[in-house]
Amino acid sequence: MSKLIRFGVSLEDDLLERFDHLIKEKNYTNRSEAFRDLIRQELVQKQWHSSGEVAGAITLIYDHHKRELVNKLTNIQHDFGRIIISSQHTHLDHDNCLEIIAVKGNPGEVQKLANNLKSVKGVKHGTLSMSSTGKDI
Repeated sequence: MSKLIRFGVSLEDDLLERFDHLIKEKNYTNRSEAFRDLIRQELVQKQWHSSGEVAGAITLIYDHHKRELVNKLTNIQHDFGRIIISSQHTHLDHDNCLEIIAVKGNPGEVQKLANNLKSVKGVKHGTLSMSSTGKDI
């Protein structure tokens, strides 16, 4: 385990007050946990702008009754099979489906897959949740 190092941070009182309010809303137990989380978030963002390996989840909402939509989504996923770890298909109601696609690979390829899937006519909503493989944070 890494050695814990203490250091000081100087902030204006109103900024610290707003930060304390934010960490209370997010249920952090202390400022240190909140600072660690903010630092990790920035490091993950940096990974997504590099050429290393990243992980993430693509979430899609779509009407499965749309003509050829499911086939188009499946074909795109087959084209990117090397970066797809798994996918989960859930029926939200009679018309709407939720698909979650776990990915791991080059950030550019992951973003390209997400863009290709989100832009298919009939997809109501799509997001890419960016994360790390955990190795470099």
